[in-house]
Parts: sequence; C-alpha cells; structure tokens
Amino acid sequence: MPRLAPDSLAYALTRAARLVAVVLEGGNLTDAYERMRDEERDWSDAARGAIRDLAWSTLRAFRSGSVVLDRLMHTLPAPPIHALLLIALNRLRQRPEQAHTIVDQAVQAAAVLMPGLKGMVNGVLRNALRQHDQWEGWIAADPEARHGVPSWWIRRLQATQADAWEAALAAGNIRPPMALRVNLRRTTLKACLADLGAAGVEARVLGNQALLLADPVAVGVLPGHAEGRVSVQDAGAQWAAQLLAPTPGARVLDACAAPGGKAAHLLESVDVQLLALELDPARARRIEHNLQRLGLNAEVKVADCRDLQRWWDGKPFDFILADVPCSASGVARRHPDIKWLRRETDIAQFAAQQSEILEALWQTLVPGGRMLYVTCSVFDEENAGQIARFCARHGDVQREPIQGRPDLQLLPNAEHDGFYYALLRKQA
Repeated sequence: MPRLAPDSLAYALTRAARLVAVVLEGGNLTDAYERMRDEERDWSDAARGAIRDLAWSTLRAFRSGSVVLDRLMHTLPAPPIHALLLIALNRLRQRPEQAHTIVDQAVQAAAVLMPGLKGMVNGVLRNALRQHDQWEGWIAADPEARHGVPSWWIRRLQATQADAWEAALAAGNIRPPMALRVNLRRTTLKACLADLGAAGVEARVLGNQALLLADPVAVGVLPGHAEGRVSVQDAGAQWAAQLLAPTPGARVLDACAAPGGKAAHLLESVDVQLLALELDPARARRIEHNLQRLGLNAEVKVADCRDLQRWWDGKPFDFILADVPCSASGVARRHPDIKWLRRETDIAQFAAQQSEILEALWQTLVPGGRMLYVTCSVFDEENAGQIARFCARHGDVQREPIQGRPDLQLLPNAEHDGFYYALLRKQA
C-alpha cells in the first residue's frame, strides 16, 4: 500500500474521505474528527486545516456533489470511495483550474482507501470533467442542491421567513465567521483590539461587544487566549448574558451548560452564584476546564435538568438560562453533518423535550425571576411556537420584550449563526 506524504492533497483526501464516510453511515462528524485527531497527533496545522476544509465544505454543500454523481454512476460505491468522489467533485467545483492535480491526488487517495477501485475513481472524475459545463445546471434544477439543505428544511423556513429564507440558507453554506468574547474582568475592548492588531489580526466591535475577526485564525495565535482574556464564541451566542442580565449576588442556573461559553460569559459579566448543569459527564468536564482557564468559579453538576429530585435543593433561582437541546439548524454550517442526518420528524421530538425542560425549570424560578429561553434553531416549532404554547399553559408568565420585539430570532449571516431568544418573567 502506498504511503502518502502528510502534507499532500492525497493524504488530506484520504482522511477527509474517512470522516465523510462516517457521516454517510449515520455517524457524527465532530466525534469522528476528534477521534482521528487523537490518533494522529503529528498533524501539522496545514494538514489539519486541509482535512477539515475538505470534509466540512463537502458536507456543507449537502446535495451538490450527489446531484453530479447521480448523473455519472448507476450504483454508488462503498462509503469511503463514495465520500472520496463527493470530496473530489466539491474540490473541482471550487478550484476548476486545479483539475489535473485534484484528479491525480484523488486517484492516489483511492489507492490507499480501496486499491481495486482507483481506476473507477479516475474514470468517474474524468467523465465528470468532460461534462463540467453542465454541473451548475444540474445543481440549479435540484432545490436541495441549490440551497444546500433538505427540501423539508426549505419548506419550514419559507413558511416563517418569507423575506429572509433564501439569504439565511445561503449564509448557511458559507464558512462560518469567527468571533471573540472579551473577558472584561481581565482586559478592555480597546486593549484587546490593540493586541490583535499588533498580532496582525483584524477585528471590529459588534453591537453586543463581540469582536468579529475579518478572517478566521488558529486559536494559538490569538493574543490573550491562553491567559483567559479572550475566548472564541459566536457573536450571536454572546447576546445571552446581556439579555438575561443577572444582578450581582443573584442565584443563577445554566440548565444545559456545556461547553460552558454562556456560563463563563455570565460570570465574566457579574458576580453571581452559578450552578451549571450538564447531562453528559464528558461535556461537564469541558465546562470545568473552560472555567478553570478563565479563572472563574461555579458549581458544576451532572444531571438531567428535568429530574428535579436529582439535583435541585428546593431553593429557587433568581435567573435561569435555558439553552435547550434543539435541531441546531442555526449552526449547521459549523456542524454540516446535521444536513445529512437530521430528519423532519426530529423537530417534533426536540420540541417535546424542550417543553419538558421548560415545565421543570419554571418550578425552580423564584416569583419575579427571569428565564431566558435559547435555541440555536431557525425553526418556529422550537422557537416562537414553543414559547407561545408554554405561555398558553401558564398564567404566571410575562413576556419581556427584546429590542422592542416579543423575542429575537437571529438568522445565520456573515456576522453570526442562527439563534432564538425569548425572555420570560415569572409573575409574583
């Protein structure tokens, strides 16, 4: 079996193909990537970046490669070669001027993945190139390929975002922006901008004091990250601490806290007594590690927030952050396997789980206290519809406006991912 140079495109293609193959078989992309990274610790930054770019961009494009491949093959090959062909086609679409190199390197990758099929890979890709002028027409004729999501996803967004659905879907197909949260306990916005500028990193301040980088960079080059002065967090997620706005000394619950970014932001903003709950022990450890890096203190418990007897001491909370599990449709460009794996029936299941969480947490909120309901979804059933149903069941809920509106639906764009916020006060 040939050995590939670690800095070659062929090497990156083999690793990316194995990642995409996991998704084609129903697995989680992030988990697969982390396992592979742990196994291959000698990766250079360039190799790591190339592998991620190939896998993530291919899955982000969802149906585009499949539409082309469907025209070229009657029977799809085994998942590793199927994945390799999708990646190569996506690369050819992105960089047609490198066609010769891409085909050559894909054939070399096939010789490692499944040697007996390298001739087939060569033939399919060369046939694809001969019909290259027709690709865009094939893609445009298929709504799933054109918009990069399943047809049910398109319908749901059209129903509630009549004027913005196309822009939101288009934004979901680009590389996500990179934003920083500034720890104002340790530095200032002005000082942080100066440090970034000295390091050659261009950034600007958004309306919620998030710093949006002009271009993503490796975390290791960020001045102040290791010292806890800045953290990477999407700008849309940075609204949570400002909207909940707990008062000093308040008792605060972050009910679904991993990996801990919003909890840390709350603690960076004001001195509170914070309890962070997380169902998964490994994810709970990530909360602890993040808080330790930032020099912040909170109680972290492993528990299902719906099971009050397991974790609640009966003393009510003044403020609750309910960042509930959801479809993650607003962050699909960061987790593009969602586009392949999510089913429309999943939305009702998430909505039922969210309803159970709201019912449980509402019992733990002090009269007069505030709860901020958060999702990273763009679907109404999980967002405004969920809150409308909750309010209809409870006569003690008072909606508090956000920026002059009943709630805040952020759709993905060039500055932030998609999030939903609703602020509820429990009437005394």
